[in-house]
Formats: sequence, structure tokens, C-alpha cells
Amino acid sequence: MNFVKRAGFSLWARKGRTLITLATFLVISVMVLAGVLINDATARAEQDAKRSVGAEVNLEMDMGQLGGAGGGGLQAPRIDAAAIDKLGALPQVQKYTYSMWDRAILKGKYKLVEGGPADPMGPGGTASIGLLDSSLLPDFRSGKFKLLSGEHLTAADKDKKQLLIEERLARKNGLKVGDRIPLTGNDEKTTADFTVGGIYRDPRPSTEPDAEYGVSPANMVYGTVGGLSALAPEGNGPLQVGKATFLLQDADVQGAFKDEAKRIAGSALDGFKLDANDKAVQQMTGPLKSIRSTATVAMWLMAVAGAAVLALLVNLAVKQRRKEYGVLLAMGEKKSKLIAQQALEIVVVAVIAIGVSSLFAPSLTQSAGQSLLGDEASAAKRKLDSWQPPGPGSTGLGEGIDMDDQPVENADPIDKITVALDPADLVTVGAIGLGIGLLATAIPAGAVLRLSPRTILTKGK
Repeated sequence: MNFVKRAGFSLWARKGRTLITLATFLVISVMVLAGVLINDATARAEQDAKRSVGAEVNLEMDMGQLGGAGGGGLQAPRIDAAAIDKLGALPQVQKYTYSMWDRAILKGKYKLVEGGPADPMGPGGTASIGLLDSSLLPDFRSGKFKLLSGEHLTAADKDKKQLLIEERLARKNGLKVGDRIPLTGNDEKTTADFTVGGIYRDPRPSTEPDAEYGVSPANMVYGTVGGLSALAPEGNGPLQVGKATFLLQDADVQGAFKDEAKRIAGSALDGFKLDANDKAVQQMTGPLKSIRSTATVAMWLMAVAGAAVLALLVNLAVKQRRKEYGVLLAMGEKKSKLIAQQALEIVVVAVIAIGVSSLFAPSLTQSAGQSLLGDEASAAKRKLDSWQPPGPGSTGLGEGIDMDDQPVENADPIDKITVALDPADLVTVGAIGLGIGLLATAIPAGAVLRLSPRTILTKGK
């Protein structure tokens, strides 16, 4: 009788041992399959989060480079807008914008909204931010700022004199979209008329100074880069900007974009750094990484423990079947076929266990994984909600508040995953399961190779 038939008869004749081995393998298969399914589900959720947020790279002043300079003064670096346009034309870039800022002054009948800081930029002075594309401002993208009327400033408006003003400033001066308003530059001499292209709403109270510019949020003015640069004394020179934002096609191309940007811009990037703003993605996917780590550790612990238990079961089976093996060896059976029979018995049980586990493991994993993720997401959300900004006029350093910990708006931690079983998962589990089974037979195989039919049949050992 060949070893394949013997394996079948052996499994049927020893039903108790077969069921114990099957139960052990079933637990291993369920745990391993659950780990694989959670890994796949969290990976898909992370990829979806990256696509929904997009990949953002910011070109900002590098304080480290400036701090290392030998000069006594600290001057903010500038880069030609033409260099930014070249970077914006790279294939990895979906959209981009750049900005510059200076003081702008309202004179005559036009007044700033009262109630905020008292003349932080002098009488009638406020912060004017020149933009290539206002829709890419983080506050507009997150939904914090809302455009009430008019349209966003775009690259097509680059050389026009257009503004976005806050609704309280518009109401204070009776302005609406299409009206004209004069602005005076920082030199207090150069003046130009601008058209109100849009009116937006900033939810911050007018008494709360802007953290970066120190003026009332109600008085912040956004304009086209070309229009506002005309207010500067050097307005006829090449347009220079202080920061830029690149929204990439995919988060996975950040490295390629940075390499290309450094190659193309070269020394123009001196004093700047390219910073990948993946804070929103990290905030959203934190709970996913936590449960993935837990599932992976549990999966491998179960795999190692299962291999040890199976090795003990197989080793015990070898001891119990010594007389059977002795008779077979005495009849001329090869030891390699006895080992093959052991392996085949384990493989058959493993295949059945993997098949059964595939029927109910996905639903169990969905329930357990969703429960774990819900707990992790709730804890993460509570931590985000507990963060409090420093008081007005404070940097937060004295209170031990790190502004880098400030939560990103509209980037709530992901609290749902969808578990789906595909053939690749079964292949993975099958490979791991069969590997465990073969490993479990490897140690007892040594005992089979040492068997002596004469000793077994004459002395029983």
C-alpha cells in the first residue's frame, strides 16, 4: 500500500488525534488569516486617506540654515516666482501656489474693523498676502474659511489687481464683489486701486490676533501676487516670493518630486526647505497603524505557538506509532516515505482547516477589527479634542504647548475598515500554514530516521 493511502487510513482511524490537530490548525489559520485581512484592510484605508487628503509639500524658510549663517542680521529668503513655476510644471504636481506678504494701508474713507489689536502695523495698516491660487490655502481647503461671494484668485488673475476680503471688513466699508478699493504700500507712498474679487468668512473673532501676522482676522487681505507686488518700491523687478505649496498627484511621489525640485532649482533653494506636510494623513491613520501592529504581533505569536504545539503532537504520534513504523520498515518501506506520510497527514489537515477558516474568518475579523479600531479612533479623537491653543499673544512655549501638536481640521481619525477576502490572502495563509505544518514535522522526522526495525520489534523501542 502506498503512503498516500496509508495517510488517509491513518487520519480516519485516529479520529481523536485528527480532530485535535484540525482544531489546532483551525485556530492558527483563523488568527493568521485575521492578521492578513486586517493588514490588507488598513493598507487600503491608508491609501484612501492619502488620496482624499492629497500629498502636500511646502517650500518654507529653513531656520536651521539661516541660524548657521555668520551674519548678524536675519533676513527672510526670497525665491523667484519663475523658479517656482518650473517646479509646478513637474509631472508629480497636481496644483501649486506661492505667496508673499507685506504691509498694506487703508486710507481715506476706508477703515479697518475695530476691536482687535491696536494698530499692530501702524494706523490703517494690515497684512496683505499675495497668492497665486487662494483655493489652495489650508484654511480654504479644510473648510475653515468659506467663500461667500465672488471667486477664488487663480493663476489666470496673477497680474490683475484683485482682492479677497473678509466679510466684516466688507461690511464695515460697504463693499461688495466688483467694487474698487485703494491700497497703499509699505512705503506709504505707492498706491493702486484693487477690485474686490471675492468675500470670505473667517470664523475667528475679530479680537483674536492672527498667530502669524498679529492683526485682526477680520482685517486680513489676500490679493494677487502681481497686483500686491506692484505696491512695493521694487515692484518693477522680477517677482519674488517667500513660500510655496505643491499639491502632488499622489503621496508616493514625494521623494521623486523633492529630488527633481532640488535638481532643477539648485542654489535658488538656499535658505529654504521642502517639507512634506503629511500631518493630516498621520492624524487620520494613527489608529489604523495601532491595530495593524497589534494584529501582526498576535498573528506571529499564534504562528510560533501553533508550530510548537503541532511539533509536540507529531512527535507524540511518532512515539505512539513506533511498532507500526517498525513493521513497515521491516517490510522494506523507506524511511523517506514514512516522513512523507507524516507530512501529507499534516498537509491534508492544514488544507481543510484553511478552507474552513476562510468561511467565517472574514466576518469575525470585520467585527473584531472594527471594535478595536473604534476604541483606538475614539481615544485618538479625545486626545485631539483636548488640545488647547495658547492664549492671545502667546507662543505656547511658557505653557509647555507645542504648536506642532495642533490638530489638523477635517482630518478625523479613521474609525471604519472594510475586510475583504481575495485569493492572494488565501495563498498567503496557505503558505504560512503549510510552512508551519512542515516545520512541525521536521523535528519528529529526525526520530523517524533513527528508527531501527529490529530494535523496535524485538525490544519494543
